[in-house]
Amino acid sequence: MHAATILAQLDHVADPSTGGLVPSIHPGVTHRRSGSDGAMGYARSENGGATLVETILRQLDGGEAAAAFGAGAAAAQAVLATLTPGDRLLVDSGLYYEFGRIIGAFAMRFGLGLEQVDLCDLNAVDQSLAAAPTRLIWAECPSNPLWRVPDLAGLAALAHRHGARLLVDATAATPVLCRPLTLGADLVLHSATKYLNGHGDLVAGVLVASENDAWWREIVAAREAQGSILPPFEAWLLLRGMRSLALRMERVSKTAWALASWLVLQPQLRAVHYPGLPQHPQHELARRQFKGGFGGMLSFELDDAAAAVALCSRAKIFRSSTSLGSPESLIEHRRSTEGEASDCPAGLVRLSIGLEHQDDLHEDLRQMLCTDG
Repeated sequence: MHAATILAQLDHVADPSTGGLVPSIHPGVTHRRSGSDGAMGYARSENGGATLVETILRQLDGGEAAAAFGAGAAAAQAVLATLTPGDRLLVDSGLYYEFGRIIGAFAMRFGLGLEQVDLCDLNAVDQSLAAAPTRLIWAECPSNPLWRVPDLAGLAALAHRHGARLLVDATAATPVLCRPLTLGADLVLHSATKYLNGHGDLVAGVLVASENDAWWREIVAAREAQGSILPPFEAWLLLRGMRSLALRMERVSKTAWALASWLVLQPQLRAVHYPGLPQHPQHELARRQFKGGFGGMLSFELDDAAAAVALCSRAKIFRSSTSLGSPESLIEHRRSTEGEASDCPAGLVRLSIGLEHQDDLHEDLRQMLCTDG
């Protein structure tokens, strides 16, 4: 069944007591048990809304198991909680700043080995894996904020050859456009706050696993111990947002591609980063790994931070804000958001494309780039 059909019908949902086609919110902490009738247990372990989110994402990603969390960061922490002192992680040298900060702090506190490698360079990855036993490779597809695309099948093959697991953060792509589990990944992470929800009104995260194995059960146990399950009301909001996911990803992909194709022709820009552009270094790989578009995220570079900050200040339709995946298009000078420790280019501007008309966004970018008044 196509993703759009699963999402629009929320897996053919119907309320068991009323027949309603909108999921109900069940905030109860405890549930009556009657023999072996399958009633739910304590709410820290499961709730109906989270279970439906998990059912749908499991289907979309092609996984065997899924778990919904109160935040993408909570999902990340549950994975890290399964590691033990001395375990080694391999992360991309361009890993998303916030997760890089979380992983780095966790590794330092709990004695984990942490190495940064360009995950788009399979030879470098192979050499790093051969140098020392590695438990986990943490990748992004595409990476944030330069939107680089690693070879997921190649990474998975290397990871498994060396006894490691591969986690892929597919937040910006969503399972509508890219399904890392079908390419060999062991675990997919979604910050559901972003495109999965699509309305900027909740924080959530989801993990989807290729196997319901011992490692997965450790992750679920960590969620229960941390009390980080997605609550019923937030699950209901997420389900409501997910109904339009396929349509939204189609729209933002088309708009982002059109804007990136125009931006790459502007002489004042040093670079434009979007995997849908033929000039992108991993464009052919992205064409093979993505289906139906390349997503709504892109970045471009000006000469320096001052020029980037000034450009963002001229935005009229784009909203000057961080995050991504909401109905409104966002613009930000990424170095200002990340702070002094940021490794991203000083003049990089990140765009999150929303649902506005393409012509209006184009005109806003045009006037931002026009500095002669």
